[in-house]
Amino acid sequence: MTDDTDLQRLCVHESIGNKIPKEGFVEAFDELSIPVELVGDDESYDESDAVASFKPRPEFLDAGWVHVIRAGYDAFDTDEYETTGTPLTNSTGIHGTTVGEIAVGYMLSLARMLHVYRDHQNDSDWYEPEYQRPFTVEDERLCVIGLGTLGQGIATRADALGMDVVGVRRSQESVPGVSEVYHPDDLHDAIADARFVAVAVPHTPSTEGMISTDELATMRDDAYLVNVARGPIVDQDALVDALDAGTIAGAGLDVFETEPLPEESPLWDFEEVIISPHRGSATNRYHLDIAELVAENVRRYQDGESLKNRVA
Repeated sequence: MTDDTDLQRLCVHESIGNKIPKEGFVEAFDELSIPVELVGDDESYDESDAVASFKPRPEFLDAGWVHVIRAGYDAFDTDEYETTGTPLTNSTGIHGTTVGEIAVGYMLSLARMLHVYRDHQNDSDWYEPEYQRPFTVEDERLCVIGLGTLGQGIATRADALGMDVVGVRRSQESVPGVSEVYHPDDLHDAIADARFVAVAVPHTPSTEGMISTDELATMRDDAYLVNVARGPIVDQDALVDALDAGTIAGAGLDVFETEPLPEESPLWDFEEVIISPHRGSATNRYHLDIAELVAENVRRYQDGESLKNRVA
């Protein structure tokens, strides 16, 4: 903390409506020790205010503490927060279950062709695939790139389905459900034998374009790419080329270089690509998950403890 000022109110910026219900989020703090107010762009702040927001505002730098309701905080200038001494926190660490489920959902659908059956259902078409096409995920190898909250959430669920899970991360510390951990320098070795490759690393300068032409060429031609992290980690043009050429079999994608995904994107047209609109964490209780984290940090702030998920 930069001073000993107690928080007097929690200001919920209306931009949170981009991801979660505004009124429901405010109501989730019924038992908070300080008042909660829904505010707009015309609000001013001082050191007794905490702010929860989806997007940045220059006025937030005057507050006592600012919380980003999403895991990604790229839009917030951390250098400015460091300069002013305003603590900045984010919502990482709460997406293991939700994102883990959608990643496993992609893999099950791609393996058992649920997405294809649904497409044919729309045309009232009793479609029967070639005998060799559907397969079970049991005993298939999954490589999870990144073994933080997201990656571990995927790995735990995949392991429960009987998949052979390997992972990639800098730390070689073992992870439950992961049979082998590869260093990022050995990425190609890690993905070469995997039927599924799931991207779960944060978007940083070092991870941008991490999956591109060489990596896609290294994957099996019957392998599927799953991206539930951030769009720029995967070279989208290279992915389209690989899908066109049959270098890989398909993909499950929740994130994209440009969002919403433009209508003219070729990705819409591949039968073996499943697209969701960056909703990996979207459930009917997502606002409660975030509120629980914010409430914990209100308590920590008032007690002079280190804030959880501090990024600046």
